[in-house]
Amino acid sequence: MAKAKQFLREADDTELIRAPRNTTTKRIFIAATRMNDGKTTTSLALFAALRTRTPKVGFIKPVGQRFIEIDGRQIDEDSILLDSIFQVDVPIEAMSPISIHPTFTREFLDDPDEKNKIQIDHMCRGFDRAAYEKDYVIIEGTGHAGVGSVFDMSNADVAQRLNAKVIIVTSGGIGRPVDEIALNQSLFRQSGVEVIGAIINKVLPEKMDDIRHYCGCALERMGIPLLGCIPEVAQLSVPSLQQVAREIDAHWINGRESNENSRFERVIIGAMAAKGIVEYLDPGILIVTPGDREDIILSIIAAEGHAKKRAVAGLVLTRGVMPHPKLMKMIQETHIPVILCEQESYEVASKINNMTVKTLPSDEDKISIIKSLITDNVDLDAIQSAFGSQSAS
Repeated sequence: MAKAKQFLREADDTELIRAPRNTTTKRIFIAATRMNDGKTTTSLALFAALRTRTPKVGFIKPVGQRFIEIDGRQIDEDSILLDSIFQVDVPIEAMSPISIHPTFTREFLDDPDEKNKIQIDHMCRGFDRAAYEKDYVIIEGTGHAGVGSVFDMSNADVAQRLNAKVIIVTSGGIGRPVDEIALNQSLFRQSGVEVIGAIINKVLPEKMDDIRHYCGCALERMGIPLLGCIPEVAQLSVPSLQQVAREIDAHWINGRESNENSRFERVIIGAMAAKGIVEYLDPGILIVTPGDREDIILSIIAAEGHAKKRAVAGLVLTRGVMPHPKLMKMIQETHIPVILCEQESYEVASKINNMTVKTLPSDEDKISIIKSLITDNVDLDAIQSAFGSQSAS
């Protein structure tokens, strides 16, 4: 207890610090070659895998771009997500010391020397708290190695400052992923940061053997171990109806309570005659149609009543048109999830199909899958041995 109090006193010191005081915790920096390659998923999965070997695992996302305001502080969404899943028992602000708000870069460039000192201090203090008495700390980066260079906080700069070793995550393939790993490795190497391996994410299951073999050969020639290949799991990239509603600025008019976290397999625009919609009625289909297409809406209601089970995954009504009150009463007697938005159907379908899907704390089905990704597909012993031991201290 005395040691913990001493640490907290040091963390509250008014003197600016330029490097972490913690020198013993093993630190693993998760970088990616581009956005949406699976950095957050890998961080969550690696955290879970290391927790099977030692309970003393910490997490920090030093520089965050997507945040939620909590008690007046801007906290990165990924830090909130990981803490909600694993209850890390570290102050949440320590896990998210720097958040990039809309005017952050301009404010930095107006006074770069002073701002740089302050943000490094915030990051180092946050790291010391997040890594306190931990065997390992997962450090999640932001984008590729060079992201953040404009305000002197690129991933390479952060990894170097925190004395971390890097794992590069990229998405499935052979040529492009290996080329991008090489580019990112050069930036880390220039900053004196060691890349201990790469993970190929989102690999089509039928191509796993080929990619594991040929990427392994290519990376070996570059001196980078291939730590594993993670198969593409369709469920991880499918949004929930709750996320769709937020993306298209829609509001619920039926079935919200039990369907917010429901998912779908495909989006269909209901622009055909009512009899044509019948062949698309399936529990995995999300129908997008104008609110005045009463014939299509009636067909869906009738199909659900006849089969006595879910006819579609959900219904998105567009153009801001509410169904006739009598039809609305019929909808409310079903369990069909229905949301209403202002945009045209084609615009809505395009937005849904192009959504960036983030894992949310409420995504229990996805989280259970994510937790097993590293233990099932990645060489955890190789990661630990990169720090000079096969097991945590």
